[in-house]
This record gives sequence, structure tokens and C-alpha cells, in this order.
Amino acid sequence: MRLLTVVLWLAVAGQAVAAELPPELWDRPRSAQAVMAQPAVRQAVAALQSRSDARLLIVHGTPTEAQLQAEELRAWLVALAVEGARLQLRADASAATIRLELID
Repeated sequence: MRLLTVVLWLAVAGQAVAAELPPELWDRPRSAQAVMAQPAVRQAVAALQSRSDARLLIVHGTPTEAQLQAEELRAWLVALAVEGARLQLRADASAATIRLELID
């Protein structure tokens, strides 16, 4: 099994939290358990829940596949009881993977 690399930047409260999802997540069928097993997702959701005024930005590349992956991730998060109004998608041509950013 390949070692998954997750890049996490956690800053003090009030500053941005960003994490990248490993591309390997999209190589196999997903489930709620598989999505929440990702350290980047768990940490981003925990940070979002601890800050009532924050939103979670799902940054994705510009190819159609990247947009579909971001939309699927958003759907999984909503299904897992993350308030949809607190989730936003943003295309970024420089994004190689999906990145989660906690913003105020």
C-alpha cells in the first residue's frame, strides 16, 4: 500500500487552515468512512465546527474531472452533516489536487 502524503498547515485560531487531499483518494470507490478517514478532511471539518463564522473552501483544478471530484467531496460532506451553506467550491488553474481551506 502506498504511503499517503497529506500536507497540512495549521495556524493559530483566526488564521487560515489548509490541507491537500491525496490524489489516491479518487483511485477507488468512496464511502463516507473513506472520506472521513482522510486526515485532511477530519482536521478541516473539526476546525470548521469549532469556528461558527468560518467556511470551508474546496479548491480544485480546472479540468472537468477535478470539478466533479470537488462536487463529490462537497456532497459527501453535506451527507455527513456539514452545513452546505458553509461549503464553497473554487476553481484554480494552478491546483494539482483538491485543497481544503478554512476561511473566515
